[in-house]
Amino acid sequence: MCRVLGFGRSARSLSFVLLALLVSCSAPRSVIHSGRVTPHGEFKVGANFGGNVATEPISQLKDVTEDAIEALANRDSVYYDGFVKSATKAAIAYSLDPVGPTFDFYVRYGVVPRVDVGYKYASGVHVLDAMYQFLGPVAGVSKSSNERWYGSLGLQYAGQSSDILSKIFLDKLAPVLEFTAKRRDVLVPLVFSRSFGADEEFGNISFGLAYNHTFVEYGLIPGRLYEKVGGGKAVQIEGLTRKESFPSYGLFVNAKVGARRIFLLPALSMFYQKYGTYELLKAERVEFSGITIVPSLGVQIGLGQGKAARR
Repeated sequence: MCRVLGFGRSARSLSFVLLALLVSCSAPRSVIHSGRVTPHGEFKVGANFGGNVATEPISQLKDVTEDAIEALANRDSVYYDGFVKSATKAAIAYSLDPVGPTFDFYVRYGVVPRVDVGYKYASGVHVLDAMYQFLGPVAGVSKSSNERWYGSLGLQYAGQSSDILSKIFLDKLAPVLEFTAKRRDVLVPLVFSRSFGADEEFGNISFGLAYNHTFVEYGLIPGRLYEKVGGGKAVQIEGLTRKESFPSYGLFVNAKVGARRIFLLPALSMFYQKYGTYELLKAERVEFSGITIVPSLGVQIGLGQGKAARR
């Protein structure tokens, strides 16, 4: 479970706390695949550095200031007001589409001709995927083929489970308001590529479409958070837990350039999503939508001779 434990121990900056969260919980949506899958019996290993830049979470954070967070952290009791609402909106927005730097490493294997599978560890997120090649010659079979176009369709599943913030921050505001979230992502990329040389000897240029669907569960658990009712009486606000889901629609382009099985992989993806409507405390609701840009730069190494080459 990705946990946003309140709003920072020293409350130096809510944005700093959220940025730390995002390094551990960013959904992996960088598409680095080409239309040609890993040859049967061969491995690929690699690593990518990148980022996730989402317009909606960034816009929500602008209303949350460091001074206000510190003032809130020093109160014995907290009354629900406009600032608490803004901070809650920012936390939900970030859980839907985390912003920040990313790092991943992965391994892929060609299980049969035209099908490969992969495992990726992406900034605290475990990712499994498979690709099926429906266009172009069988990878690794013919080094003299004149065919240069490839196409493949994939399916990727990402499940996030991390308690890293609970080990880094001792949150002063956790007894006041604790926000929790967990998410699952399913990504379906459709990839076309043009080979540089026969059988991607020197790499490729790739492009395509991607569909992502996110399932999120979030909770708002008030501790010392109150509201005033008739006669000035203070009443503790009740918490909530909700489940939602939303689709994302993306375009991407990437390249693989190199030789002798060592390649450099620049990639750029862009997604649009209407996240939907989310419930806040006191039965208030907020709607989110926005664009996300996902750049990355990686290195990939091919390993093994492959079963087709040994025949």
